[in-house]
Amino acid sequence: MLHITKVDDTTFKIAVDGRRQTTHRVTVNPAYYQKLTGGNVTPEVLIEKSFEFLLERESNTDILSAFDLPLIGKYFPEYEETLRKMCLK
Repeated sequence: MLHITKVDDTTFKIAVDGRRQTTHRVTVNPAYYQKLTGGNVTPEVLIEKSFEFLLERESNTDILSAFDLPLIGKYFPEYEETLRKMCLK
């Protein structure tokens, strides 16, 4: 289960329940948010979908504790296209 807390306009704290609970701090700039969502979902939904994407590929303990959202695409090239499809439905 994910618990997302907005810290400020570009920063979010995410708690992930798993075998071991982890916390993460993620930033997303407005331009990148628009690129992936077209404004169709809230930033919190983008973060939630991004973590669902990550958790399908790795355990919560393998996810970095702090990162900028575009970093996911460097590890998983299909990330942006997958998220666009998820958010632009």
